[in-house]
Amino acid sequence: MRTPLSVVIGAGGTGGHIYPGLALAEALRRADPDAVISFIGTERGLETTLIPAAGYRLHTVDMIPFDPALGAKRFLLPAALLRSGAQARSVLRTQKAQVVVGMGGYPSAPAIVGAKMAGLPSVIHESNAVPGRANQFAARLTEHLTVAFDGSRAHLSGGERARTVGMPIAASLAALDRPALREEARRAFGIPEGARVVLFNGGSLGAARLTAAAVGLAARWREREDVHLLIKTGPAALAETRHKLIDAGAGPVAAQAVPYLDRMDLAYAVADLVVCRAGSATIAELATTGVPAVLVPYPYAPGDHQTHNARVLSDAGAAHLVPDAETTADRLAALIDPLLADPARLAVMGRAADPGHHARAADLLAETVIRIAGRPTTEREFAS
Repeated sequence: MRTPLSVVIGAGGTGGHIYPGLALAEALRRADPDAVISFIGTERGLETTLIPAAGYRLHTVDMIPFDPALGAKRFLLPAALLRSGAQARSVLRTQKAQVVVGMGGYPSAPAIVGAKMAGLPSVIHESNAVPGRANQFAARLTEHLTVAFDGSRAHLSGGERARTVGMPIAASLAALDRPALREEARRAFGIPEGARVVLFNGGSLGAARLTAAAVGLAARWREREDVHLLIKTGPAALAETRHKLIDAGAGPVAAQAVPYLDRMDLAYAVADLVVCRAGSATIAELATTGVPAVLVPYPYAPGDHQTHNARVLSDAGAAHLVPDAETTADRLAALIDPLLADPARLAVMGRAADPGHHARAADLLAETVIRIAGRPTTEREFAS
């Protein structure tokens, strides 16, 4: 009897690393239903809830962020990597892993270190236009590199051999038919008849700047019935945001706040325009689904990588880029109002993005992983 394929994926911290890891896990299961897939992360991030909820086992290790803001604690990083790498090596042995995948972010680094210690093949996936510190380090430990955007290669050690596979996204988004799902989506969110929808999405934890601007915009447009604001706040800010909307006189016709969006296919189907951060997963989803956007890059992202991500869409004419410091209700009203009044212009923006490999990225990455594990694959040629 053939030994089942065993893959361990390092992913954690924020949804921007976890959701692509889950999309890869989905693709691996499609390619090999008997595959044994588990994850390595830490106790600090969203992986502790998102990964078990998706039905996968999560192994946690002790690791600290690759963050200069740690001050003197950053000198503990080498020791932390060795300790967490040894913990990961133990997990890999227990799981009888044949290949290890690092999805970026500090929780994935121990998995790659553990693979090196165990003598196992590994592959990293870099999701951002400018790689994060963890993958810049991990790229030195493996010969197998994959990227979401061509521009990442120049910032990775050995980047000339990296393959562009796109950004793994959920199958429900890769095949999204927005017009076909639109009426179901409007019913799901209770959108008033005839109202155009602006979705505010600050990422997996929400974004205070976007939420504040959305509340200000809701107050400004509280008497309007032709626009509805759908505001994802993150769980921590939900109650306060709802109170602020009530104080601003913005009733349910004008706006609603939700803690999270567990059906992003419905959210993108209902939205006429999205105001959001510029994480790599979001950029890939917008490019694939064709939703026009106003992008507000997180200003403290390492290497300002969210601005570089955003330019992938803004340079193509698929999005407007607004600096975080300029994101106010007045600034957004001046930008959004003319867009909502011109559906043809929104349609042009939606068609401007190049979906690239994103819709099939999860399958392409899964084929790479299976090949590296030494299993037969019907791998298609990668774009280089």
